[in-house]
Amino acid sequence: MKAGEDKLVKRVASVLARKGGLRLALGVGDDAALFAPRPGYETVLTCDWFLEGSHFLPGKDPADSVGWKCLARAVSDIAAMGGQPRCFLLSLALPGKVALEERGRGSRWLDEFLGGLRRAAQRFACVLAGGDTTQRGEILINVTVVGEVLAGRAIRRSGAKSGDRVFVSGVLGEAELGLQKLRRGARNSPKNDRARRKHLYPEPRLALGQWLANRKLASSMIDLSDGLSSDLPRLCAASGVGARLDAAEIPSPKQPRTGSKPLDVLGLALNGGDDYELLFTVRSNKASRIPRSFQGIVLTEIGEITRERRVVIVKQDGTAKPLLPLGWDPFCK
Repeated sequence: MKAGEDKLVKRVASVLARKGGLRLALGVGDDAALFAPRPGYETVLTCDWFLEGSHFLPGKDPADSVGWKCLARAVSDIAAMGGQPRCFLLSLALPGKVALEERGRGSRWLDEFLGGLRRAAQRFACVLAGGDTTQRGEILINVTVVGEVLAGRAIRRSGAKSGDRVFVSGVLGEAELGLQKLRRGARNSPKNDRARRKHLYPEPRLALGQWLANRKLASSMIDLSDGLSSDLPRLCAASGVGARLDAAEIPSPKQPRTGSKPLDVLGLALNGGDDYELLFTVRSNKASRIPRSFQGIVLTEIGEITRERRVVIVKQDGTAKPLLPLGWDPFCK
């Protein structure tokens, strides 16, 4: 079986490994990699699981999207700190028939997976530094990303204060809508379906995170991976504050055309996961410096931070209700 593992490692390396990668003194091929941090920077570390049946659907999620998304998810954590990704470690547990199948025999899962992962690595300027492989009955993927941020500029969850304004990037709930379409068997190309494209090929907001960090505009920040209703309370807990949201201001998916069943677009925006947008707070005296959009991504003010340690949402009729954390929770599926 060792020969089989060596063969798999060489196959992965042949697609993903690059010599002379950014800040890598030694990459794939030794017992460990050597990473050379730049002077004046702090190192950012994060890791993320991506599991068959929990995070992607066998037979429905294209293998290249699994490759793209497993890295994009982890890179989004770097974006939420205002950092830049540099390299990643990939741990793969695969069924033997997937790991050992030969190249070139039609559309093979591993070829497509590595192709999507390579595109993501190139897009995010994040090179493979190493990892591990093993055999398992189902596909398990773990990605660890190493990034950098200017010393003292990392944006944490714990910096929000009462009176800060709350902003989000993008439209919330689109990825959840894309997942629902996928489960219903939608067959049109994701290129022509914004919601499905966002679910399958999310774009971590790296440039926005770095812009906010370098200009010292955000007092706190978190990426929206589990849904606004679950991630905002985490930021508030870390900062020892609460929040008051305006339901009318939360950017939600558009209602379908006439004749389709109306969607609970607010519910999608509050509780849908996998958006990988950024939620950030800004001191009130700096809020006017946040533009309406950044590089084509809409930025929306949706509420404010409060002293009371609770999160409420104000409906259009003026009533305020507690915002229940109904987003993604792997232990409450």
